[in-house]
Amino acid sequence: MSIASHEDAARSAHAAWQKAVAGVLAKSRRVEVADLPADAEHLLDSTTYDGVTVSPLYTAFDERPEGPLPGQFPYLRGRDPHRDVNAGWKVCTRHGSVRGDGADDASTLNTQILDSLSNGTSALWLTVGTGGVDPTALPEVLGGVFLELAPLTLDARGDVRAAAAAVFGVLDSADIDDRAAVDIRLGAATLTAPLGGTESIEMDEALELVRESIGRTETVRAITVDGTVFHNLGGGDAQELGAAIAAALEYLRSMTDAGIGISDALRQIEFRFSATDDQFQTIAKFRAARTLWARIAQVCGAPDAGDAPQHAVTSEAMMSQRDPWVNMLRTTLASFGAGVGGADAVTVLPFDAALDGGAAGVSKTFAARIARNTQLLLLEEAHLGRVLDPGAGSWYIEELTAAVAAKAWEFFQTVEASGGFRAAVVDGSLVAAIEKTRAERDSDIAHRVTPLTGVNEFPNLAEAPLTPEQTEPQDSATVYRYARAFEALRDRSDAHLARHDSRPTVLLVPLGSVAEHNVRTTFASNLLASGGIEAVNPGPLTVEAVAGAVEASGTRIAVVCGTDKRYADEAATAVEALRAAGVTQVLLAGPEKIFTGIEGDSRPDGFLTAKVDAVAVLTELLDTLGA
Repeated sequence: MSIASHEDAARSAHAAWQKAVAGVLAKSRRVEVADLPADAEHLLDSTTYDGVTVSPLYTAFDERPEGPLPGQFPYLRGRDPHRDVNAGWKVCTRHGSVRGDGADDASTLNTQILDSLSNGTSALWLTVGTGGVDPTALPEVLGGVFLELAPLTLDARGDVRAAAAAVFGVLDSADIDDRAAVDIRLGAATLTAPLGGTESIEMDEALELVRESIGRTETVRAITVDGTVFHNLGGGDAQELGAAIAAALEYLRSMTDAGIGISDALRQIEFRFSATDDQFQTIAKFRAARTLWARIAQVCGAPDAGDAPQHAVTSEAMMSQRDPWVNMLRTTLASFGAGVGGADAVTVLPFDAALDGGAAGVSKTFAARIARNTQLLLLEEAHLGRVLDPGAGSWYIEELTAAVAAKAWEFFQTVEASGGFRAAVVDGSLVAAIEKTRAERDSDIAHRVTPLTGVNEFPNLAEAPLTPEQTEPQDSATVYRYARAFEALRDRSDAHLARHDSRPTVLLVPLGSVAEHNVRTTFASNLLASGGIEAVNPGPLTVEAVAGAVEASGTRIAVVCGTDKRYADEAATAVEALRAAGVTQVLLAGPEKIFTGIEGDSRPDGFLTAKVDAVAVLTELLDTLGA
């Protein structure tokens, strides 16, 4: 078959698909196909928080030219063409501190590190100084560690100079044949640390550290551009990338102004980005990030030095305190996306990282082992590392990568128009843009447009209550976890349980058979549970049985559940019966239109639908219930 015949067949198949989609949409919307737009399939488009449009189907008509091979500018397909396909990306494990536990002593930490390395870890991320190990203890902590085999990243915050000196001392005294194979990231984060609520060194100190690093025979990068701070503040993926690129360019300007050559300056930078459970968005994000930085390097005249390494960290913001075991699934998807997207190293946070001190009854060792083994399963059993850039050629991934890159570049240009990264931070425009995205996401979560399993969907009200110590806000001003609004409601429910030995309770009033009311009783129970409110379901009720159910429940708030047809026959009478039985607030699971024209005691006080602001509704209910 000729190329022209193939194209004709593809167009014919696409047209048939468009016709089928239009037919389904017309049926679901109860309109005629002629009433829909010609490209009705675009009614199924979705839009990310960065404004990227995601279509329902990608075809050969969306095909983009094949990019250069891995290791070649613009590094879309990866920075390292010689990565060991038997090992894949680096499995990076964090050591040195645990929230709520303080730092371990040097001997214990050394044992943990060596055990981790012997059980699959291939890169280390070490907290030094405040909240971590003392810099003077690093020789003992790193005893027995072959740094030419395991890259080392430091998180030393304001103590980075002391930590760097200690590491350099360890290197100088070590017997290492191939010093160029030693890969050290010192982690100076002068520009991004304040937004993350942490300390760092001043720029002049960072520049001195850069000079020391350039003079080393080992591979040392002094600067970490920490994009996770923008993500944790609530930014979208393109905002995280755009802001990170702007910060990195600010570092470049400072280094070159100080007389450091552009190639040397470029090779002093590494990037750290968040990986989320939106696997395709994460894949596209890491691919897009490399092309953006490559473009900066090209404009600066050193494209060969534009292959800065990427360190992926599973999102802190997506982690939940409630039903924390679900976080294992979230981090699995996130590490999958980062690895497939070409990140050089991936750190998976422990599943109970959102809980101060970890989950009750769960050891620190167990949580760390699960985090490490999440990646090892992907690498050793799913063999994801055996192919460089496995997403290449996917019409969807290629198109999404280009779209994310374009939006990130737009955001970067906006920051530059404000005078650069530091100016955009000082005038508040950078944070204001991120806050706008955060508010939009919060609204979607509150309205349950964006589901959080175990939080605003399918909550487990029977799980053990959390203590106030476990749920104390952690970096609440710099890490805006998606689940925080619903979890605050659950905290109120736990406090009520501790005071009264029972949770706040609402009575369900199911009208008709189980088949009739099951959909709405399930919806109402799920909604109430997401706010920590227990739904008492006595089973199908007649209007005459309402008073007895109210008395047995002991609550004064009720939700009527049934079909629209059943509501037309019995809902008004049931509402009246509930008020007569002493119920002070009557809600109905269903739309308000059912009660058009009905006022007075026969009309419910509110209507629960899938479109309600669940956080606002549940807050009001808890207030009424005294929780």
